[in-house]
Amino acid sequence: MDIASFDLERWFDEYEHDADLMLAESGIRSLDSERFDTDPGELGYVIPTDGDPELRGEVAGRHDRTADELAFTCGAQEANFLAYHALMDEGGHAVVVTPTYQALTAVPDTIGDVTEVPLEPPTWELDVDAVRDAVTDETDVVAFVNPNNPTGRHHDAEVVRDLYDVAAAHDAYLLGDEVYRLLPENPTPPVASLGEYGVSTSSLSKSYGLAGLRFGWLCGPREVVDAAVEWKDYTTISPGIFGQHVARQALGEQEDRILAANRELAARNHEIVADWVAENGLDWHEPTGVNGFITVPDGYEGSRAFCRAVVEEASVVLAPGDCFGYDAYFRIGFGLPTPELEDGLARVSAVLRG
Repeated sequence: MDIASFDLERWFDEYEHDADLMLAESGIRSLDSERFDTDPGELGYVIPTDGDPELRGEVAGRHDRTADELAFTCGAQEANFLAYHALMDEGGHAVVVTPTYQALTAVPDTIGDVTEVPLEPPTWELDVDAVRDAVTDETDVVAFVNPNNPTGRHHDAEVVRDLYDVAAAHDAYLLGDEVYRLLPENPTPPVASLGEYGVSTSSLSKSYGLAGLRFGWLCGPREVVDAAVEWKDYTTISPGIFGQHVARQALGEQEDRILAANRELAARNHEIVADWVAENGLDWHEPTGVNGFITVPDGYEGSRAFCRAVVEEASVVLAPGDCFGYDAYFRIGFGLPTPELEDGLARVSAVLRG
């Protein structure tokens, strides 16, 4: 099985370890472990291996599903990997809304055929009719990220419902990667709650600031979850016991405080970046969440040349837009602590001034 090189991860591998500041991280700043009880007791496997049934039931209930319709995974990355393998037969067909996190196109491309439906700049609006034109009776799954990564475009509940109806009309599943769903004040309903063809994947990495837990989930119809768990027997077997132990606290008594603080940080940093974009004569579509897709300044031969200049001259990592198929843009992540963001932006400004 051949799979495309993960361009963004290779870029990070080249630069992020030695740079001073990471302005390409796609989630909210990481929480400190000291706020949690980190003693889970005996360090065995999580049993059952798809996760604690009580906690699964609690998370599934948020999707109008039951415990048997949810499995815990090693982050949303594994959840999406398992979902595609559960939903697609060899030689099957996936329709994927792009630009997107590369795994959402690369993984299904190893199984069958992928048709990309691009969001168009500068507004990055999702054209449901374009998805409708791409879906056929051979389509297994339609996939998208909401809010979108890298553009930060938030597709509202009506658009998501229309997208679900398009997929369901062809007996295809709608796969919604919802790792950023809880950053807006009024999030759209989870895709898994929309009906029998809805599948949601998510994690505690982006909205909660707990990427190091590697704790996520896949939620949807029982037959999909069962098929995903069979694949999981060959990947990670069970979620990590530390991750599940801390996840129970983050999704319980600490959740309201965590999300309130993270939304406040995202809003504050959004305004700082918006001012910076305007001051430097650049452009973006006002994003939801903590990712923005900004136009590359004049004078650079594409996004990689610009981002390489920034990291080599200012020790600040940005994400080249060509990693997402859009060389005229770069992605900035602004979920980091505000002083670090301000320092990073000041350094990028110095590069722009020459």
